[in-house]
Amino acid sequence: MNLFADLHIHSCLSPCGDNDMTPANILGMAVVKGLDAVAISDHNAARNLPTAQKIADAYGLLLVPAIEITTKEEVHMLGYFPDVDTAVDFGAMLKEHLPPKKNKPAFFGDQLVMDEDDNVIDTEDALLIGATDLPLEVCAEKVRAVGGVPVPAHINRGNNGLLINLGFMPPEPAFTTVEVWRDLPCPLEPLENRHVLHSSDAHYLGDIQEQVFSLRLPEKSVAALLNWMRSQQKTA
Repeated sequence: MNLFADLHIHSCLSPCGDNDMTPANILGMAVVKGLDAVAISDHNAARNLPTAQKIADAYGLLLVPAIEITTKEEVHMLGYFPDVDTAVDFGAMLKEHLPPKKNKPAFFGDQLVMDEDDNVIDTEDALLIGATDLPLEVCAEKVRAVGGVPVPAHINRGNNGLLINLGFMPPEPAFTTVEVWRDLPCPLEPLENRHVLHSSDAHYLGDIQEQVFSLRLPEKSVAALLNWMRSQQKTA
């Protein structure tokens, strides 16, 4: 089956995400834009995923639990997880590896935890925008250890993109899937034998992408998507 997807979206839990990026608004916009699958992937946290799962189920959308992890090298890496509980637990673990500093909403932005009716039920006080003290290889190992798939985010864009930050694709950890920013050039060698994701990295509702990226899976499930991400892309 062919699924239209946007697998990198920030909610209002990310300090850089607009406060209108509530789980309800994100998933409602996904329906309007004709998407079948979305991943809400906040910085170093997953506390809006339980609410998002309830709403996604009501809409018939596939929610892929995710976190955008900032490694010690300040590389952004997406972790995709088999279920919401695993992602939430992983986010709690990451919090222990963040700098011992509090968020400053006036400077960095709010970090809001929402319910299904767009009510703020909590605020996160940890500085989620910071880098963890976990190296890239360790982050990837930890994601895989809980049944998830690590995917370097926007490898060809910004100081946090792997190719920009490190200057090369490291042999270890051996990534099977990478995310590429569609609007910028990317060398072909790092993409060889790897699946490529094109997502929005949306921080505002209008930036959630429409039916511009799709993937073919045997079924509409998180398990099928993770298996696809784990497999090696066959090139001609």
